[in-house]
Amino acid sequence: MLLNVGTSIRSATRFSPFIITHSSPSSPSSFCFSFSPKQTVSFTLQSSQMASFTTLSQSPPKLLFRQLFEKESSTYTYLLADCSHPDKPALLIDPVDRTVDRDLNLVKELGLKLIYAMNTHVHADHVTGTGLIKGKVPGVKSVISKASGSKADVFVEAGDKISFGDLFLEVRATPGHTMGCVTYVTGAGPDQPQPRMAFTGDALLIRGCGRTDFQIFTLPKETLLYPAHDYKGFSVTTVGEEMLYNPRLTKDEETFKNIMENLNLAYPKMIDVAVPANMVCGLQDLEPKAD
Repeated sequence: MLLNVGTSIRSATRFSPFIITHSSPSSPSSFCFSFSPKQTVSFTLQSSQMASFTTLSQSPPKLLFRQLFEKESSTYTYLLADCSHPDKPALLIDPVDRTVDRDLNLVKELGLKLIYAMNTHVHADHVTGTGLIKGKVPGVKSVISKASGSKADVFVEAGDKISFGDLFLEVRATPGHTMGCVTYVTGAGPDQPQPRMAFTGDALLIRGCGRTDFQIFTLPKETLLYPAHDYKGFSVTTVGEEMLYNPRLTKDEETFKNIMENLNLAYPKMIDVAVPANMVCGLQDLEPKAD
């Protein structure tokens, strides 16, 4: 493991309460800690494993954040919690059935109380873990958009807020990849994490997209974007970066349509299993079948 540390003085007048990592299996993870209005400490961490990171705040509420990865479908699962709240309420976004035990063990280790298991849309490349989570953790509620046509405990629409402790996520409708796609965005305001974070599902990927109606780009350019998948080793981007460098979304409408109509993608290998299961909250027939 290689650790390079350096400090620099800057004239910023506002505290930046976050730690950011851009990581891949073959490249270092870069962090920037902002401790005060006048001092920034940065370093590079090189390791054989993908790093996760936590968003910090000078004063309550404090967001705990973990980015988790499932390699078979290249899916990101996100864990968020309000650590300043006595109950430490937490939620999972886009959990995968294969990694439910890993995710729940982490929740237990961190002393969190899981209250929501959420999906950005009905996935076609993996089975959601929400059904298994509900069976293992009584009281957890599943969340998905009303437009998805799927089953869940809580159905959300554009403009809704999902609270966990003193923190909340806003729901934005971002259909296109599927009609029920939504993006979950951390709240605005001095008592919420800054910069804001948007969990885009498959509507917007890093330097790519499923399909989108471009509503994500109405967020501030510094907003951190966390997709449901990545196939190139990236973990986070920003609205500003994607507006400049996304090879699909920087094109005019007709060029974009032509690109998306000629991707020639293979038939998703999990779609015949994943979609029916995900339409019922990921619940599966766990009874062994007779020979």
